[in-house]
Amino acid sequence: MVRIVGCDVGGTFTDLILLDEESNSARIAKVPTTVANQSEGVLAALDKAQADIRAIDGIVHGTTATTNALLERKLAKTGLITTAGFRDILELGRRTRPSAYGLTGAFAPLIPRELRLEVPERLDVDGAVVTPLDEEAVRAAAERLRDLGCESLLIHFLHAYRDPAHERRAKEIALSVWPNQYVTAGHEILSEFREYERGVTAAVNASVQPILERYLARLLDGLRGRGYRRDLLVMQGNGGTVSSEAICRMAVNTVMSGPASGVMAAARTGAAAGRPSLITFDMGGTSCDVGLIKDGTPQVSNELEIEYAMPVHVPMVDVHTIGAGGGSIARIDAGGMLRVGPESAGATPGPICYGRGGTQPTITDANLALGRLNPGRLLAVEGAPDIEAIRARIGEVIGAPLGLTWEDAAAAILRIADDRMAGAVRMVSLSRGHDPRDFSLFAFGGAGPLHAGAIARELGIPTLLVPARPGITNALGCAVADLRHDFVNTVNRPLDSVDMDLVRRTLTDQVAEGKARLAQDGAGTGEVRTLHTADMQFIGQSHLLSVPVPSPDVTREELQAAFEAVYWDRFEVALPQIKANLVNLNTAVIGPRPDLDLGLLLDAPAPRGDETRPVWFAETGWTETPIVPRASLPPGSVLDGPAIVEQLDTTIVLSPGMRAEADAIGNLIVHVGTGEGA
Repeated sequence: MVRIVGCDVGGTFTDLILLDEESNSARIAKVPTTVANQSEGVLAALDKAQADIRAIDGIVHGTTATTNALLERKLAKTGLITTAGFRDILELGRRTRPSAYGLTGAFAPLIPRELRLEVPERLDVDGAVVTPLDEEAVRAAAERLRDLGCESLLIHFLHAYRDPAHERRAKEIALSVWPNQYVTAGHEILSEFREYERGVTAAVNASVQPILERYLARLLDGLRGRGYRRDLLVMQGNGGTVSSEAICRMAVNTVMSGPASGVMAAARTGAAAGRPSLITFDMGGTSCDVGLIKDGTPQVSNELEIEYAMPVHVPMVDVHTIGAGGGSIARIDAGGMLRVGPESAGATPGPICYGRGGTQPTITDANLALGRLNPGRLLAVEGAPDIEAIRARIGEVIGAPLGLTWEDAAAAILRIADDRMAGAVRMVSLSRGHDPRDFSLFAFGGAGPLHAGAIARELGIPTLLVPARPGITNALGCAVADLRHDFVNTVNRPLDSVDMDLVRRTLTDQVAEGKARLAQDGAGTGEVRTLHTADMQFIGQSHLLSVPVPSPDVTREELQAAFEAVYWDRFEVALPQIKANLVNLNTAVIGPRPDLDLGLLLDAPAPRGDETRPVWFAETGWTETPIVPRASLPPGSVLDGPAIVEQLDTTIVLSPGMRAEADAIGNLIVHVGTGEGA
């Protein structure tokens, strides 16, 4: 029997799920995130779930510690030692601008110039030594950066992806004088060409490594103090998990781990429900994350940019994030336009209805004012909010400047928010060649099911899939995610001149390294799956396409055909006169975790009752609407809108014309329809 905990720390709430196959039950907890020390929120969630920590077989944790540190620039002081003449690579970048128009905008590199030092050293593009490594210069540079107060050190040499010998030796020298183990060699993080992207990715790792290690140490100390003796697994941005001991060396892999866990839960749930192609829509308290799953496989990218001039080129689930969560603040800008987000009220002070001192209207306040939320069932709120005061505040701050009633102002807040979130869905679907009508919209997060129906109608998506526990889906994703390690090596040669023996050796070595790391993790089923891809382009192009590789023994002709097929699928253009270029070889080595029974998520059946309340809908205005407990919808039941479906972790809005059907594992399949008056 398995008792496993999945825990995800979000910007507003920390979510936890305990799946216990012995008692055939699931316990969930949702507590406010403790921003100053996230581990306190995790321990509080375990207490709220009444978890017997000594009896737990495993804890899998998704954290925003590194992502928040990056976005807020609360990073460890980091120094850089690099090849002579290249100290400004991290700042020069790719000659882009923060704003597409105008000459304004600011950019601060992760490592300031005074902490970037050069040493004599140089390899050519083929890895041959042009200038030998000056070992004394490396020692002196490391000592100087140490004396300047740097906590972490990055060694990043030109063309080290071809031959890392200089970086390896420089790291040995630096460690001999460095006061801790926070020394990162760039090739260990990413072994691909393009020194700017490789350097930024390694700089991210170096600058968040101490932060992540301290956080995990605090969390492990708290768990050990309560009797937990097993390893802690940590969610990675690629959708897999890894041992907490191993992840501190590759801290960059935890960036975007929270959104990745939700996508993995969606993939597992969609497969079980017979709907393998999904657009995932995760709306929480702070942000909205949108991803795409095609034929059961989440889209993964090696070329995501977290923000301007911060490319992180490690494999991550391809998620588009915008600042539109329940706590997103509505305001009138200097031009008199209504804006919603990206600023958020967060967990403290939170929306007005939280009663913690918030004064600015938010999306949550608008939903409450329009009857879509139950004022007596708001999580982490003591006492019922004053709805009339909230309505008056919306009218004062938003309605009056626009000449609207509070009611129209609240409706406008929701409309603007829905439009922004529909744009995010377009980014991961239409802009990448996918028709959203071919997918179901997987709605989760505490606020996702509130808005998913309106977004689906906007984009012509025919159905919603609302899982049994939408508000803790990210935590569930942690519990069901496989162990995973990813590897990248650069070839960067025209395909017709590539040594195919080199291709085979590279992919085989990647598999061997992945299996060795899985063995160190010491978890999983013992089985291993491998996924091989190649990053390819036509010669002369700058952007890459990910091409599936069937096995390490792939032939040149198979690679060419696969690339042409992917290019045609994306652009519907054939370019037989231009040669293909093989840039990178990639391997994901996956250790599957045991399957968990998703039926454990179902609540005990409850009666429906006859409660109603007035709810505002875009289709019909104010409508007396049935309020239905989610537990009163057993498998096979059908519910027609308008209706509000309530459960502990979310509220589901069924607008007029929608029909919901409960499937065998507790999902609601919502047929969107066109809506009355739409």
